Amino acid sequence: MRPSLILRAAHQRKPLIKFLGKRTPPKSVDHTPHAHPASPTDSLPESFASYRSKAQQHGPLRGGNGNGGGGPTPSFSAPTTSSVTYGRIGGHAGRELGPVEPKKGEFFDRDELPKRFRRTPWSEEEIEAITSGGASMFA
Repeated sequence: MRPSLILRAAHQRKPLIKFLGKRTPPKSVDHTPHAHPASPTDSLPESFASYRSKAQQHGPLRGGNGNGGGGPTPSFSAPTTSSVTYGRIGGHAGRELGPVEPKKGEFFDRDELPKRFRRTPWSEEEIEAITSGGASMFA
């Protein structure tokens, strides 16, 4: 028999928060859809298709044909492949982007920094202290 379980079972949980009055849910709740209070427009879209034709998420939500999945055709022209395309990841091959060189005063690796800023090598004592969990420092 476990005495801790018996003691725990005998102990009644008492919440630390004390509420005032009886809990009463509201009499009526309005579940009709409405625009968010922080919305730039105070109106809801007419349909999901019209919303999707204008929505942006890292670029337009349109497919390659320029329309939002059968919705109305946009009034602007589709960007060409020679120009920088907005919202398309991987629109160009890496070699087309040109060479990648750090600017003056920038470094890609810590080993390119001056010697005083480089990583110091671990000593054997530090490695032993880490692998033993610090026990080798006192043994």
